[in-house]
Amino acid sequence: MDIEQNQAELIDNFVKQASAQKGTALGSVILEATSHPSLFAFSEILAVPTIAELEGTENSVYLKVLQLFAHGTWSDYKSNCSSLPQLVPDQVLKLKQLTVLTLAETNKVLPYDELMMELDVTNVRELEDFLINECMYAGIVRGKLDQLRRCFEIQFAAGRDLRPGQLGSMIQTLSNWLGTSDNLLVSIQEEIKWADTMSELDKKHRKEVEDRVEEVKKSLSVKAEVEFRGLEDIYSEPGGVMDYEEDRSRPKRRRHPRS
Repeated sequence: MDIEQNQAELIDNFVKQASAQKGTALGSVILEATSHPSLFAFSEILAVPTIAELEGTENSVYLKVLQLFAHGTWSDYKSNCSSLPQLVPDQVLKLKQLTVLTLAETNKVLPYDELMMELDVTNVRELEDFLINECMYAGIVRGKLDQLRRCFEIQFAAGRDLRPGQLGSMIQTLSNWLGTSDNLLVSIQEEIKWADTMSELDKKHRKEVEDRVEEVKKSLSVKAEVEFRGLEDIYSEPGGVMDYEEDRSRPKRRRHPRS
């Protein structure tokens, strides 16, 4: 099943469960949701009115756990573990997977040292096994493990739930990108216009050269024809060229010996 479709079905199921429960009963729903191996998005569950009603009550800890899995990391849990319930192994695994997704949001090349520190992993073998078996096989990330450079090169990472205030930042980022794209488009259009203009000028210049060449050809042709006709007239005039028979019939002059 497609991962997005699977996520949507799981979310819909947990939203229905959360909507039907209140107070302490929501604890078991939240535990199941944050332990599920195929669920990585929690904002829709957070938006359920019965979940929001936990704020400020004796059961608010369940809300904090759900918020942690929606927006937090393993380091966040360690910093606030005194005010949160102890996580079960499946929750620990899920939170570490989500931590990798958070790191991938800002950097597409994750050093092994940073990953080991953020995930509480003690050696490279354990880290690579986690990335392969728990992240790439789960379909939440794709990438390349570079043992020589000791880093994980991210090619794809699933997105996490938007944190409070992150939507405005994302809109601003998209607006900036749109403005940059518009400027780039204008620049490309100007380059195309300039190229078209230069092409027209080049065609015009080429036409002028070709016309000039034709004029020179015609001029040379006319000049050659005139010269040829002139020579023809010379040779066709009477006396212009002595006939050979005429030359033979003329008496030869006798040469007198020199004294």
